[in-house]
Amino acid sequence: MSTLPFGRHPLVSRRTAIQAGAVGLLGLGMNHLQALRAATPRSGGTAKSCIYIFLSGGLSQHESFDLKPEAPEGIRGEFRPIATRTPGIAISEHLPGLARRSHHWAVVRSLTHATNDHTRGHYFMLTGRGQVDPGFRGDRQPRSTDWPSIASIVGDAVGSSSHNLPPAIVLPERLVHWSGGAIPGAYGGQMGSRRDPFFIEASPYGNPFWRGAYPEYTFPNEAKKPPTSPDNRVYQAPNLTLSPGMTAGRFGHRTTLLHELDRQRGELEATATALRFDHHRQSAISLLASPAVRHAFDVTRADAKTQERYGRNSFGWSLLMAFRLVEAGVTLVQVNLGNNETWDSHGEIFPRLKDKLFPPTDRALGALLDDLESSGLLDSTLIVMGSEFGRTPRLSTLAASFTVPGRDHWGAVQSLWFAGGGVRGGTVVGASDKIGAYPTENPQTPENMAATIYRALGIPATASWQDELDRPHQIYQGSPIPGLI
Repeated sequence: MSTLPFGRHPLVSRRTAIQAGAVGLLGLGMNHLQALRAATPRSGGTAKSCIYIFLSGGLSQHESFDLKPEAPEGIRGEFRPIATRTPGIAISEHLPGLARRSHHWAVVRSLTHATNDHTRGHYFMLTGRGQVDPGFRGDRQPRSTDWPSIASIVGDAVGSSSHNLPPAIVLPERLVHWSGGAIPGAYGGQMGSRRDPFFIEASPYGNPFWRGAYPEYTFPNEAKKPPTSPDNRVYQAPNLTLSPGMTAGRFGHRTTLLHELDRQRGELEATATALRFDHHRQSAISLLASPAVRHAFDVTRADAKTQERYGRNSFGWSLLMAFRLVEAGVTLVQVNLGNNETWDSHGEIFPRLKDKLFPPTDRALGALLDDLESSGLLDSTLIVMGSEFGRTPRLSTLAASFTVPGRDHWGAVQSLWFAGGGVRGGTVVGASDKIGAYPTENPQTPENMAATIYRALGIPATASWQDELDRPHQIYQGSPIPGLI
C-alpha cells in the first residue's frame, strides 16, 4: 500500500513553514467541497461543533481529575484536591480556573484501552478505535491502510456550516515524535488523503528536545540532558495576505488569481512537500476575500485583554484560534496542546505540571469556556480533552534522565474531560480503584468516546463512511457514554 507523505518533518525555514499553512489554505477547494456536498443529514444532535483537545504524552489522572489522597505513599502525589463549584467533585489544586467552572464540565474517570505504547495510544484515541488495523506497524508512519481519524470521519459525515473553511481542522501543528516520525491516526487513512483534516501549521516544529507552551512555559525533555540551544520557536498563523495590487476588485479575473496561487505554490515546491492542488483551486477566493477568516487565524495580534485572558503562549493562542474557528462555522477543531509528547511525565512530574503545564492550560481553557458561554456557543459546542493514555499509579524515577520522580505510561485507565454541547455539567462518570490503576465502575473505551462525539454532532447511528474503493464502513464502533449528555 502507498504511504502518506508525512513520514518526517521537512527541514524548511520558519518562513516557508508558515507559508505552508497559507498555501494549504489556498489549495483548499477542493478536497473538502465534495465532503460538504455529500454531508450526512444530522438528526437529534446536541452540538453543532466539537473542539477535541489532545494532550500528547499522557495526562496523569492522579494529578488532575482523579486524585487519590488516601492512597499509600509512593502512589499518592504531592498535589492536594480542592473543592469545585459542584459539591462532591474535587480536582487538582493547580486547576483553580476549572474548579470555578465545574458547572460547565463533566469528567469520565474510567476510560480504558490495552496499550502503554505512545504510538498505539495516539492511534486509538485519534481514530476512536481500540484495536489497530491489519496494516498497522507502529513505526510512526501514516498509511493508507490506517483507520480514518475522528476528524476525518466528522468532516466527511457532517461537513461545515462555513463555505470559507474546511469542516475539520487540526492545529497548531501535526503530531510528530521527537525522532521525526509522524504519529499515525490523524489522517484520512482508508478514506483517502482527500479526507485528511486540514492542518494549520502555526507552530514550527523547532528543537524536539524542548517541550511546553512556549515562549512562557518551556522545559527540556530530559532534566539531566538539556538542549544546548534555546527554544526559539515563534507562533505565527498562516499568512493570508495578497501580493501588492491583488485587490478584491481583481478577483473576477481568473487568470490573475491562478497566477497568484501559482506564485505562492512555487515558494514551497523546492521543499518536496508541496501540497496537492486541483482544478477547484480558484475556490480559494473566498478565503482570501474574507476578513472573518483572516481574523480567526490572526491570534497573536488579538487585543491585550484577550491575550491576557488566554495567555500569550502556544496553548492560549491555539485555544483562542479554536474558538474563532468554531465561531466562523468549522465543525471539528482538534487542538494539539504540546508536541514531542509534552505531557509524558516520566520525571519531574510535580514541578512540570505545577509550573509549566497546568497554568497555561487552566487559563486558556477557562477563557475558552467563558467566550463560548458569552457568545451563546457553549450549548452548541462540545469540548473533549484527553490523551493517548493515563499514568502509572506508582511513582518512579528514570535515573538517567531525571533526579525526581514521575509516572510511566498506563493505558488501563485515564480521565477524559467534557464540556458544553449538551454535557451535564458537574457530573462524574465512572470510577477507578483506590490507587487509580483500573476502572471499577462504568468502564469506557475509545470507541465510546468517539460515539459520544458523533452522537452529539447528530450523526445517525446507521451512518457510514466509504473507503477509496467505495466500500461502506459503519461509523459507530461503540455506544455514547451514558450519563454524560
